[in-house]
Amino acid sequence: MHALRPLLRKSLFNLFAAALASALLLAPRTAGAEALLLIEADSGKVLQAENATIPWYPASVTKIMTAYVTLRAVKDGRLTLDTLLTVSPTAASQSPSKMGFRPGTQLTVDNALKMMMVKSANDMAVVLAEGVGGSIDGFSAMMNDTAQKLGMTQTSYVNPNGLPADGQITSARDLGILARSFLRDLPEYEYFVHIPAIRFGKRVTGNFNKLIGRYPGADGFKTGFICASGYNLVASATRNGRRLIAVVLGANSGTARAVKAAQLLERGFSQDNLTWLRPSLGTVDRLVPVDASPPNLREDMCGGHRKRPASDDDDALIAANGGTSGSASATGGEAQVTFFTAGLQAPLMKASELMASAPAAAEPVLVYTGPTRTGTALIAAVAADADQQATPKPRGKKSRVARKPDATDKPADKPKDAKTAAAKPGAAKPDAKSETKSAAKPAGTKHAAAKHDAAAKPAEKPAASGDQAAKPAKPKAATKPAAKPANNS
Repeated sequence: MHALRPLLRKSLFNLFAAALASALLLAPRTAGAEALLLIEADSGKVLQAENATIPWYPASVTKIMTAYVTLRAVKDGRLTLDTLLTVSPTAASQSPSKMGFRPGTQLTVDNALKMMMVKSANDMAVVLAEGVGGSIDGFSAMMNDTAQKLGMTQTSYVNPNGLPADGQITSARDLGILARSFLRDLPEYEYFVHIPAIRFGKRVTGNFNKLIGRYPGADGFKTGFICASGYNLVASATRNGRRLIAVVLGANSGTARAVKAAQLLERGFSQDNLTWLRPSLGTVDRLVPVDASPPNLREDMCGGHRKRPASDDDDALIAANGGTSGSASATGGEAQVTFFTAGLQAPLMKASELMASAPAAAEPVLVYTGPTRTGTALIAAVAADADQQATPKPRGKKSRVARKPDATDKPADKPKDAKTAAAKPGAAKPDAKSETKSAAKPAGTKHAAAKHDAAAKPAEKPAASGDQAAKPAKPKAATKPAAKPANNS
């Protein structure tokens, strides 16, 4: 009898651990919490699910469906990747993040897809929608029809880019189904979901998905953000021939969603030998939808407590010791899910350190306007786009913001002092640097600095008496950068 006691204790412990794991995996969390899902890409087997069937605002992960419907049309022969599409006034009017092309600009389906998936360009999503479906409404109907065919029973679409709209809803469950369908149905176009960076003219834009180039084996998918949804991410990674898909909805920053996705993926790859401890959660399509309204995270994400406007391209770094950037969502849940197996597995990698590191070096993919080009014609097209980029730059987007305070602060000091007047041209130089930085280091700081110096000299005399009125064009252009963080989806 005494000999059986250790075995009995071990069996009871295992039963308790399994029951506890089941409760933690399946128990609903409070409204406003994250929704998490981890599945196997091939089988659809659910490895972890928290709030996975609660409706959620999709934001720019909507663009996965936009890409799916577009590439389905390409595969079916209704258009090609070389088909030229035209930027309409409707597309050009979309909120950032966007490429910002003027109405009438033409570009290929291929380039529009790359810009949409890497930069999350809202204008390119509309260009594709109008090119494939004739209009936003026509394309949205195609998206909804496709969602129903794929079994995405909790999803409805109103637009192709995920900008705020009544009725634009999905769930982690449905996004897992969509990601699996993309990999299964469009394997030849899979590269669109893991391009590390694009180069347009002289401007290089890295993928907003921070796992690409950082997490070993990361190979998809798409980020999203609006105030109501929080930071969303559908991510995939492959290791030893096994591919997993992680969905994170409602994280508190761009880095936090990447850290959480990396932790989910790592957990899935490292716990094969512990599957007997975990209850079976079935397959993703068998998860039971919850009939509820999606949580609105606007106050948490975009309330006045934030130090800077939130956006999809969120660069907030998480401390290397595993701390968060304002919420437990980055590393929270670690103890909840893994403490019951403590000592039975290797420790998880420090995902926070991984996401804070620089991505692996990769050559950005060239994108350009106009028809498909190769060789010298491609070089000429890239150069032409770079020249067009250089045209608005002398207007000095950032320098206006920097010079405005100079005009008001310095006259209050000693406006007639020669030293104060001499400081103005000096202040123009850092502005030129920041300007070239935002434009991806183009056409020479000397030219920009010279322009600022030239503009600063006549400003010396009237500085004390309404100098700003002499430069009416400057505040006008300054509104452009301010619009960027407002609606990055």
